Amino acid sequence: MEITGKIISVLPLQQGTSKAGNPWQLQSYVLETQEQYPRKVCFELFGEQRIKDNPCNIDDLVTVSFDLESREFNGRWYTSVRAWKIAQAAEQTAPQQPQPQVSQQQPAANVETFDSVASASMDDGTDLPF
Repeated sequence: MEITGKIISVLPLQQGTSKAGNPWQLQSYVLETQEQYPRKVCFELFGEQRIKDNPCNIDDLVTVSFDLESREFNGRWYTSVRAWKIAQAAEQTAPQQPQPQVSQQQPAANVETFDSVASASMDDGTDLPF
């Protein structure tokens, strides 16, 4: 699955050691979709190499490829949004509204422009255009 949006929060890096003695890292981010009614989605990257391969910063516009995973613990269910790839998304601009058409009409043939009236009035020695 994929989702596109803007990173609005980078949560603190979580790390530890598994029961088997292997180190682990988990980085969580919050993404906000760019829809009419924006949604916030918290997703996570698991593993040191995956975190290094997919750097994200606040205000980055990204497309996140992820898997949903649910697990049961003590009779309760928990769901994770596990990202496996993050790509920089192209800037999405709001759809442009059509601009009103302004008609560019030529002046009628018998209507003089101000420049022609002014130059004609200067020729007869008066400074008034009428």
